[in-house]
Amino acid sequence: MRKIVRSIFVSLTFSVLVVITWCGAQSKEVVLGAIYPMTGPTALGGEVAKFAIETAVDIINNKYDLDVPLARTEGLPNLGGAKVRVIMMDHQGDPEKGLSAAEKLISQDKVTAIMGTYYSSVAAVVSQLCERNQIPFMSLDSSSPTLHRRGFKWFFRPGPHDELFSHAMFEFMNDLQKKKGLRLKTIALLHEDTLFGADSATAQTKFAQEFGYTIVADVRYRAKAVSMVSEVQKLKSANPDVLLATSYTSDAILILKTMKDLNYMPKILIGQDAGWSDPEFIREMGKDAEAITSRNVFALDLAEKKPSIKAVNDLYRKRATRDLTDNTSRELMGTLVMADAINRAGSTDPQTVRKALVETDIKPEQIILPWKGIRFGPDGQNIYANPIMTQWYQGDMVTVWPFEMAKINFVYPLPPWTGR
Repeated sequence: MRKIVRSIFVSLTFSVLVVITWCGAQSKEVVLGAIYPMTGPTALGGEVAKFAIETAVDIINNKYDLDVPLARTEGLPNLGGAKVRVIMMDHQGDPEKGLSAAEKLISQDKVTAIMGTYYSSVAAVVSQLCERNQIPFMSLDSSSPTLHRRGFKWFFRPGPHDELFSHAMFEFMNDLQKKKGLRLKTIALLHEDTLFGADSATAQTKFAQEFGYTIVADVRYRAKAVSMVSEVQKLKSANPDVLLATSYTSDAILILKTMKDLNYMPKILIGQDAGWSDPEFIREMGKDAEAITSRNVFALDLAEKKPSIKAVNDLYRKRATRDLTDNTSRELMGTLVMADAINRAGSTDPQTVRKALVETDIKPEQIILPWKGIRFGPDGQNIYANPIMTQWYQGDMVTVWPFEMAKINFVYPLPPWTGR
């Protein structure tokens, strides 16, 4: 009998030790995965995303006097102060490589959630794998509207999608005509051929019809093209009032250089973010980029109304030696949103984390972007994400719309090449 009692005691003691050890291990670290183009033609996008995510992790794991989630505590308080660690993986702009990276993160690294991915085409396959494996996926910057319309339960996106961005472009054009007494009738579309460009063009075609604009050219080009002469010649021949361009960084640089070579400049050029608002774009093009417009969700001049923007930007700048942008601000904020959900869940259990994401309700004063809040709809899309319009002005991207938020008066028309 004594042996039996001793055996039960030993078994119970072992079980308690296992539970204590497991809880202790859980409280030490929460591991997330992030998949980005760390090499290849858009490697800079991955590099600055890494800096943004690292800045968010610094805010989470240490204590700062900032009005953003988890800044005023160390680690995740509801998980015993657990620190967050993010494993960065490289997809090189290739969806297959992105899929392989996600498989490793899920099966080997046992991450709690996956974030990314800059490319919408990569986000499409990675989020599908996460859906099958019931792992939360946070789209930090990929903006294709098809991503949240597949009926997925494990997909979440805090930022706007390209349909919202495109709608804002047409609202801006209409408001601009009223404000300046202009008549803008014709537009041309220029877009790369991946999911990002295709979905953007579809949305812009839809809104052109709704808002009463005539599309005089719809020019699709191969992503990472080495020549844009033919495409720019078509645009010059069509001579639209407004050019709507959807391009990654290397493409945007090549397009603008070709426009200069062929002496072509529309009255307005509005980029679909990505390459058109990338700091590398302005460093490469300098004054040639002056007065080009981009839809956006972030501008440093907004810090005049939200002081936390400057403080967070200062932290980011220490790592990146550059300022936050549209993409990096979303990447940083999205990482905070994911960590906030895990903390509220008080667990790394995927189902519990997903429930916390569904219940997310972050107020505008806790966000470094001009959104009305962060609350996910049934499709995982933030219902409060709202875009702004920005314009390159003396080397900075500044707010020009909504007009009540504008830092400068919108520069119209684009200066000709001879006047730059």
